[in-house]
Amino acid sequence: MRHFLSLADLSPQELHWLVHTTIRRKKRKKVATPLRGSILALIFEKPSLRTRVSFEAGMARLGGTSIFLTGQEVGLGIRESLADCARTLSQYVHAIVLRVFRHQTLEIFAQHAQVPVINGLSDREHPCQALGDFVTMTELLGSLTGRTLAFIGDSNNIARSLALGCAMLGVRWHHACPPAFRFEPSFLTELAARFPKAVLQYFDEPAQAVCEADIIYTDVWTSMGQEKEQSERQRAFARYRVDRALLQHAKPNARVMHCLPAHRGEEITDEVLDGPQSVVFHQAANRMHAQETLLLWLLGKIAMPRAFKSPRKAAVRKR
Repeated sequence: MRHFLSLADLSPQELHWLVHTTIRRKKRKKVATPLRGSILALIFEKPSLRTRVSFEAGMARLGGTSIFLTGQEVGLGIRESLADCARTLSQYVHAIVLRVFRHQTLEIFAQHAQVPVINGLSDREHPCQALGDFVTMTELLGSLTGRTLAFIGDSNNIARSLALGCAMLGVRWHHACPPAFRFEPSFLTELAARFPKAVLQYFDEPAQAVCEADIIYTDVWTSMGQEKEQSERQRAFARYRVDRALLQHAKPNARVMHCLPAHRGEEITDEVLDGPQSVVFHQAANRMHAQETLLLWLLGKIAMPRAFKSPRKAAVRKR
């Protein structure tokens, strides 16, 4: 049994395989129903559109069913211990998606669950979003080895998952953000230890970060749970908006990504989000396809062949 709390739970080879398997599965005209009789529980402490609907739609397409509960209904760690909740739910369902405020909640829950636990978003990571994003990038660019992703914005959970995935897939990570909002040293140390050749570079100026980028990625300046910091963050990130002026410094064919929901006019303008270089809704669609593959793998319906070889061994370098 495997859990999926972080991209770090995968090997680079497994990440490659999940991405390429998703792309192959998307091309099939008919969707099989190998999860008939399987039940997925979704317990969300935070609001959701894409994560909830993409998981529920994916389970339905694969023949399974879903049960959705809010965190307030379940009372994670309040009405009863996380351990008791995990053990109980494991008697009823075949996998559990948790969307939580604290990553530690996921870790404790997974220690006691007897079925796969999936991170549907925590304060530390959003690995399902990143998995779908790497599917999108691969569809658009082919091999990702040696490509450059420029992330413009806060070092949040999305950025953390994407940076880890870039390290695993050999993608250069260019990050433009105010110095006070960079990744914590412990994350960089951990990443460098696992991928000692990682390319992670910070830029004070967004224009410098995007000039060689194949993908320009942004996210909200103020994530859920940070509302009290909104004014401070708006001031700090005012220069880090993805707009038409910034795209003038990028490759003409650079693609723009955003995990959504977007705060239009803050981190990204309407003309970019709705413009010809934007792939944000293609990106959103791939959440469902990537999570279908993930569910099939975690529930033992598909397996990575022993003969599968990554297009390239992960080689990343910090500088």
